[in-house]
Amino acid sequence: MTEPRIGQDSQVTLNFALKLESGEVVDSTFDKQPATFTVGDGSLLPGFELALFGLKAGDKRVLPVAPDQGFGQPNPQNVQVMPRGQFDDMELSEGLLVIFNDAANAELPGVVKAFDANSVTVDFNHPLSGKLLTFEVDILDVKSR
Repeated sequence: MTEPRIGQDSQVTLNFALKLESGEVVDSTFDKQPATFTVGDGSLLPGFELALFGLKAGDKRVLPVAPDQGFGQPNPQNVQVMPRGQFDDMELSEGLLVIFNDAANAELPGVVKAFDANSVTVDFNHPLSGKLLTFEVDILDVKSR
């Protein structure tokens, strides 16, 4: 009998590290509990899942993930200039993460890019958008469904 390989609806247990081009680790399970997910359940971005297709338990890979397969390209329309008055009670700094609520009252994180006495520029793009990433994986278990 052949070992199950990762495909649509597979249940996968793995350790992973997500790294920037600089080698900086953004997220990792290698020092924690391994992650278990079902392909297609939304736990991983589709581009990350596709990179795993065909792998089996015991496989280790370092997979490049282009922005279009990861967090996408930054969208200039996601950078908003807001009146400084909306931030009256806040001590601002560049890089500050600010949580807003959208029309459906869902949390929407934004990063302060610039500010002055009149306005604040906030970037609502995902912090990893536009970045070439490396997805290091160690497949621990694969179950076909």
